[in-house]
Amino acid sequence: MLHVVAIVTAKPGKRAEVLAQFRAIVPTVLAEAGCIEYGPTVDAGVPGLPAMGPDVFVVIEKWESAEALAVHSKAPHMLAYGAATADLVVSVRVHALSPV
Repeated sequence: MLHVVAIVTAKPGKRAEVLAQFRAIVPTVLAEAGCIEYGPTVDAGVPGLPAMGPDVFVVIEKWESAEALAVHSKAPHMLAYGAATADLVVSVRVHALSPV
């Protein structure tokens, strides 16, 4: 199993717009073979911890395998989402992690 953390930084003031488009694809991604968990999160604002900022959201994912993740990254709905949000996003950093 893989744990994936994707950190998405939207252009200033565009996070809500990117999140709206992201939420629209979540049901399709959850139906993909090998997807265990997939959902966006935002900073909880816990005092004493560093804030991620108002333009950032983090996608928490779990996949059965690296192969399932690779298929996901090339899925038509993901390519369409990427194209639709390209002008709204500053960066996307994806980290694939193994549980220990």
